Amino acid sequence: MWAKLKTIFHKVRFFRSLRIRLLCIIMLVGIAPCVLVCSGIMQSYESRAVRLRTNAVQTQLKILANHLITYNYLQDNSSEVIGAELAMLSNLYDGRVLIIGGNFKVVKDTYDISQGKTIISEEVIRSFGGESLSNYDKVHGYIEMTIPITETVKVMTESGEAEESVVRGVMLTSISTDSIISTMDSLNQRALILEALTIVVIISIAIVLSDILTRPFARVTQAINTVKAGYSNEKISVPDYLETEHIVDAFNQLLGRMKMLDDSRQEFVANVSHELKTPLASMKVLADSLLTQLDAPVEMYREFMEDITMEIDRENQIITDLLALVRMDKKVSDLNISTVNMNDLTELVLKRLRPIARKKNVEVIFESIRPVTAEVDEVKMTLIISNLVENAIKYNKEHGSVKVVLDADHQMFSLEVSDTGIGIPEDSLEHIYERFYRVDKSHSKEVGGTGLGLAITRSAVLMHRGSITVKSLEDEGSTFIVKIPLNYIGTVKAV
Repeated sequence: MWAKLKTIFHKVRFFRSLRIRLLCIIMLVGIAPCVLVCSGIMQSYESRAVRLRTNAVQTQLKILANHLITYNYLQDNSSEVIGAELAMLSNLYDGRVLIIGGNFKVVKDTYDISQGKTIISEEVIRSFGGESLSNYDKVHGYIEMTIPITETVKVMTESGEAEESVVRGVMLTSISTDSIISTMDSLNQRALILEALTIVVIISIAIVLSDILTRPFARVTQAINTVKAGYSNEKISVPDYLETEHIVDAFNQLLGRMKMLDDSRQEFVANVSHELKTPLASMKVLADSLLTQLDAPVEMYREFMEDITMEIDRENQIITDLLALVRMDKKVSDLNISTVNMNDLTELVLKRLRPIARKKNVEVIFESIRPVTAEVDEVKMTLIISNLVENAIKYNKEHGSVKVVLDADHQMFSLEVSDTGIGIPEDSLEHIYERFYRVDKSHSKEVGGTGLGLAITRSAVLMHRGSITVKSLEDEGSTFIVKIPLNYIGTVKAV
């Protein structure tokens, strides 16, 4: 039942408002105790009034019971004094009094209805046993009491003469509670008026408090809308509550992230423009040189055309890498996961790259610690290994070496690529994964590449929920360590 109500509240937009919920909570907290207190006071008054009325009547009945014994009324009910007392008691409390003798017969009935009849009930029998009983019938509006009529007699015991109370009869009395009910009706009317006034006051307070309590959230919304509309890019601050601070901090972090992404995008566009423009500029210079020399020899044409071809290849490589990087930025769902033997894959990639290494007199060593089988995208893993090993070869020294170590534990496998090359300066380590970043820009054209290799590698590693770290010393070499889970970890969807 509660689950259904909760579902309804979530579907109805009105109840999803924090202000409305606060209003309802404050009203509930204020009105419920008020109603409960009023109800408790009325019940307490009723029980107290009934108790006082019962005690008062029981006291008078006990006095009357003594008079009944004194005047021997159970044997002779002609006493005018007792009759007057019974009539006065009956009229005073708007009730009925029955005097029952020892044989359970009614000696006197103030209503003159049951006189002479026999009455046997649980209350009467218990009263003959010496108990004084009372019962409040709220439905019919009367209090019923049974009082034993006792006489003290002297009896002889082993220790001598003693007094003993003997029940001679029972008084069965019913008294009206109309006066109590009338007073309660009057009090109820006043209580309802008081409750209505209290509810009005509580609702007013609830409206004011809910407005005050939700005002900081309105300021947060207004500040965010101002940023969204483009009127401001400054960080917002609403320190009223811890909750608003957390929301604002999260938004400011998001704003900072957006600014960083925007700056990165602008820088990326500028870098792309520059990288694409450079080969085009070189080709234009070469072409203009040929056009200005009408009688240029064939050898010069061939040399310039070879240079133009190299620039075209360079342009094509930049575009290819850019497309690869764009594909890397897509969702992880684009991964084509399969079970791959990493030892065989690494050996295959190194086999393709060894001819390039031999041209630079660089030795490529592969050390497999143990057999490794992992759930990965084979194409992207090939790209990771190729980029790292190819960089290690390109930036190596003459007669240097590249060492590739493959290892695994029960959760991750690691690929370590170390070289004896020129190394990376410490101030450049945090920038090497940036797009188009080159450590040694003066030799970038000699070495080749587009400056996108490590950016592509890092994206591929992150798509596998892995990590890539680097350790390097300038003029001594670099070591890249890639760690990737053996079992593919898919994206967890939020519930």
